[in-house]
Amino acid sequence: MGLNVALDGPSGAGKSTIAKALAKKFGFVYVDTGALYRSIGLYVKRRGADTKSPEEVVPLLPDIRVELKYVDGSQRVILNGEDVSDVIRTPEISMAASDVSAIPAVREHLLDLQREIADTNDTVMDGRDIGTVILPNADVKIFMTASAEERAKRRYEELLAKGQDVSYDAILSDINQRDYNDTHRETAPLMKADDAIELDTTSMSIDEVVEKISEYIVAEEKEEEIPFRTIPAFRRYLYAVLRFVVSIPFKLIFNIKYEGNENVPQTGSVIIAGNHITWFDPILIAIKVKYISSYMAKAELFDIPVLGLGIKLVHGFPTRRNSADASALGRAIKYIRNGYNLTIFPEGTRMKGGKIGRAKSGVAYIASKSGVPVYPVGISYKGHLCFRRTIRVRFGKPIMPEELNLRSMSKTELKAAGEKIMSTIAELVK
Repeated sequence: MGLNVALDGPSGAGKSTIAKALAKKFGFVYVDTGALYRSIGLYVKRRGADTKSPEEVVPLLPDIRVELKYVDGSQRVILNGEDVSDVIRTPEISMAASDVSAIPAVREHLLDLQREIADTNDTVMDGRDIGTVILPNADVKIFMTASAEERAKRRYEELLAKGQDVSYDAILSDINQRDYNDTHRETAPLMKADDAIELDTTSMSIDEVVEKISEYIVAEEKEEEIPFRTIPAFRRYLYAVLRFVVSIPFKLIFNIKYEGNENVPQTGSVIIAGNHITWFDPILIAIKVKYISSYMAKAELFDIPVLGLGIKLVHGFPTRRNSADASALGRAIKYIRNGYNLTIFPEGTRMKGGKIGRAKSGVAYIASKSGVPVYPVGISYKGHLCFRRTIRVRFGKPIMPEELNLRSMSKTELKAAGEKIMSTIAELVK
């Protein structure tokens, strides 16, 4: 299976331009899914059928053969033997493509072709539902956006350069109408995949967008090259000394009770997931887990000079909360592959009153991508946190990767896997 890049976003966001540039830069196959739908829209229009009517469109599908060919280094779209690469780029055919793409049978007609290409090649694929429906397992998912005005301006200038007599106002109206159609259709509506990176390109140049997305592709390529490693003995020794020194004041201040000691991981390259109720939860876990861990911490903490440096020294790295931070997710996976454990708090923030929150999708995504077990930890105390207060830290049996049932990495599966992890943690807190 190749490395797949999914670019989704509204009409005119520049997906095709960027996808072509990325494919050329990395030597990937570019799959212009929009061209596939435009070709069907063109065929239906030529036959005089209603592009919005499944009854009129579906009977025509067996007669449609669309191919993507490279001619002199340029991708051409062939419809039943005719090169229609330029014909399908008009506003009229754009609307026809939007109409036919809302018909389930049309999407099914093209689905196998798109997946077959992705299974056997490194690909860049752009469209409306690549990351959510076509390639839910894509290695890199980008959701490109831009203001409607900027997208209309780009399309207007593109068509003028091709010698077409067009109106900016008409193009803006078409884009607004297509945005509405694409986001409100029943079948595969335009939406951002849960694990996609949102990239607003309104004020970015083409080169800037290509460079930004290239960073994510390079990071993914490097991740695939990194085998699981073992941390050198001298580093583990230094960590053991630091762990012992740090544990002394906490053991003096609090009465820490550890349970489920038989479940404490004895090796590296595992995920340790706990509920988050105090700022020193990572220390409570580290006192018992002998192997070195890495930690995710909210990006704002790294802006505090002394604290930020301290977090980095214990292999902490920043993550942007309330977003699918692909760089942080990728870094977490790299730490695991380099022999470190990952201590993570799936809720993403501290919960007041010892409550159990809902897991973000990050922990399930990392577990699936790294293929390592998740060790659940429940942390609890009663009353107010004060001197010699008893804090209970209970380790549960590891959750193996196959138990999370992550096959397609869909939003639903990631949510279910996260809920499974958090429910296991909740049981340990009771």
